[in-house]
Amino acid sequence: MGKKSSGDIKPQLEKLRNEIDRIDDELLCLLNRRAKVVLEVGRVKERQNGKFYVPAREKQVIDRLTKGNTGPFPNDALRTIIREVMSASLSLEQPLKIAFLGPKATFTHLASIKHFGLSAHMVPKRNITDVFDEVERGKADLGVIPIENTTEGVVTHTLDMLVSSNLKIYSEVMLEVSQDLLNLSGDISDIKKIYSHPHAIAQCKNWLMKNLPEVPIFDVDSTAHAAQMVCDDSESAAIASEFAARLYDLKVAEERIEDNLNNVTRFLVIAKDFADRTGDDKTSVMFSLKDRVGALYETLYCFRGVNLTKIESRPSKKKACEYLFFIDIDGHYSDDVIKNALKELRKHTVELKILGSYPKGKLE
Repeated sequence: MGKKSSGDIKPQLEKLRNEIDRIDDELLCLLNRRAKVVLEVGRVKERQNGKFYVPAREKQVIDRLTKGNTGPFPNDALRTIIREVMSASLSLEQPLKIAFLGPKATFTHLASIKHFGLSAHMVPKRNITDVFDEVERGKADLGVIPIENTTEGVVTHTLDMLVSSNLKIYSEVMLEVSQDLLNLSGDISDIKKIYSHPHAIAQCKNWLMKNLPEVPIFDVDSTAHAAQMVCDDSESAAIASEFAARLYDLKVAEERIEDNLNNVTRFLVIAKDFADRTGDDKTSVMFSLKDRVGALYETLYCFRGVNLTKIESRPSKKKACEYLFFIDIDGHYSDDVIKNALKELRKHTVELKILGSYPKGKLE
């Protein structure tokens, strides 16, 4: 049996494309109907002084739709589309202003876009302190800062700021980090020097030693700043994201040069308020102890029956040999089991602070 001629196929394609156009028109109509309802929600919130951004509601919507998705449309793409729809809808109520650790094209910028979509107003800040300050002064609704990486561990400056600030962790973002080697030509043989953030350099240490052992490497304050510097120097390269390559008109000389391919960075969203309970939450707590034998053991015993997922220690900077402990717990601080554990913990501590209870982030 011979192949169909282009003349036979054309009417069938035309019919299918007309059907796609009809469905697209329906989607447009539904999006505008949804936008009108969102505007009414905004008016109700305004009358009741309600929160405009509620991560619990966003999580509820995305979880419900992905669980109910029967395909063939993939859930990863569905999450992205729904998040963008919600971002655009939220901008109709009240455009969100998001402060993030800049400049543009840092991985924090990527995490901010992933979490809030392209309709949020993104404001790059020079350092983590400036992000906290922008939110505390009400110049930004929320802030996004890095907290830890699977390769390089915790970002100590973020921990220090959480201790001193009154802001709360409002949600978290998990982002797979891929480091690319960028330059003007895309030719690795042109590279005579490399710039990047110290964490990015450390994540690629073995690759650099094996492939470019003689090339000097210089620390700068961000991967995005490194990409900016390379724009005017044909002999230099930056370790940064593919997003930075697009933004600063660079070429990828080598992609995915990180040593650990399971390279994930966790980011925190900070706000003035606690987040509402979702049923799939995490609570972060900071405490300090009296200096005596068995103090930490007694403290950890308070969490019997509770899933303690992380513990980190830092010098308090107030007194020699005194430490602050940071813990993550499964659950919301309003859950009875968590509430009782924290009540018991308070008896053993010099200082206790709930840094936030917030929806768990997921690697998508």
